[in-house]
Amino acid sequence: MPAQLTAPAVQRLKATSKRREIRDGGCRGLILVIQPSGHKSWVMRFTNRAGHLRRMSLGPVDITGKESDTKPTAGVPLTLAAARQLAAEINRERARGNDPIAVSHRAKLERKARGDGTFATAARDFIEQHAKRKTRRWPEQARLLGLQPTDQGGLTVIRGGLADRWVDRAIAEIDGDDIHHVIEEVREKGAPGLERRAKRPTESRARSMYATLSKLFGWLIAKRRLRQNPCMGVARPETPKARERVLTNGELVKLWKACDQQGYPFGPLVKMLVLTAARLNEVAGMRRTEVSESDLTWTIPGERTKNHRTHVLPLSPMAADILRGIQYDNLIFSTNGTTPISGWSKVKNRFDAATGIAKWTFHDIRRSAATHMAEIGVQPHIIEEILNHISGHKAGVAGIYNRAAYSGEKRAALERWANHIEGLLTGKAAKVINLRERK
Repeated sequence: MPAQLTAPAVQRLKATSKRREIRDGGCRGLILVIQPSGHKSWVMRFTNRAGHLRRMSLGPVDITGKESDTKPTAGVPLTLAAARQLAAEINRERARGNDPIAVSHRAKLERKARGDGTFATAARDFIEQHAKRKTRRWPEQARLLGLQPTDQGGLTVIRGGLADRWVDRAIAEIDGDDIHHVIEEVREKGAPGLERRAKRPTESRARSMYATLSKLFGWLIAKRRLRQNPCMGVARPETPKARERVLTNGELVKLWKACDQQGYPFGPLVKMLVLTAARLNEVAGMRRTEVSESDLTWTIPGERTKNHRTHVLPLSPMAADILRGIQYDNLIFSTNGTTPISGWSKVKNRFDAATGIAKWTFHDIRRSAATHMAEIGVQPHIIEEILNHISGHKAGVAGIYNRAAYSGEKRAALERWANHIEGLLTGKAAKVINLRERK
């Protein structure tokens, strides 16, 4: 007789190169399945009246260890105790002469006949009909919902993702407990079906999942496909404190020299981050068609900016020289010539090793550039224009009437900033441009 599983054992058991199946001696027919990827789930195996061996999936393992007050159902994360309770209910149904698989199949057909949408269908509709049109980072939302964008513009289901887990689950049946379990799973183990990014529990990933699910169900309510958002009443993951890290002049010098060591495409890309104060994804997606050699400007289209507004950035001679030194087709920074750079965590590790700079991110470069520009005399409203912010002098009604592009001031400010960087690198005082005279 197989040994009786314990909750610590379920957590402790590891994956191997082959699929593992561990029977639970505490409940007839219950099996813990561990995939080579490390994914754990519960299944039932039993013989029906005809003597045929049947198999029924119960759901993934709940790694939080928190028991729910609601009755366990198939398809949601289950603790050992919840899996045993559900398995016992299935065994009781079998004792009454009912086929639990047939009952489950019939319930799915009834839902379809009533016109109830499933989660997988709703998630796909949300991405296709809303997120793609309204959200700049819709691919990340799609992956959190269990859908992988394809090169042809379509969507495929991620194995083990939410769309796969809840492929036949009616959206009206998903409640706050389901949302809570998913958020806890993301916080402790990572998003379903996706590679875990951090070894520790992460609030940021949990917060992204919560926001995506809330937007999905809010959209379904607006489309009259749902009456209540199950995310209501579920605790929202904590918002992190705003980062204040600013790289010092000495750290900027170290970073610039590391760029020379890294070479194309990462070195020139990070230099452009420093000189333009643009966002990482904006520089990484820079295209030849966006750069004008005649007037030395870079026009970022609205679909690639955070506020969806076209942003024109003058290029300093230093930045223009970097671009002229790159042989590119359309994408200026790419490892294969067809897609933007990815795998930024590995790139960051390489820069960490080369610079020895502690506790910084690529986005900190943007904050550092803005801070140091203010220190060398660039006016705050010009810095906001360079950063493409719509707060401060352009917020509210003032922003409607204040349409000034400040192109001359922006160019003078970015040239002053480039001169400052050059002065740091050469150890000589930077040539300061009088912004008032330049205007």
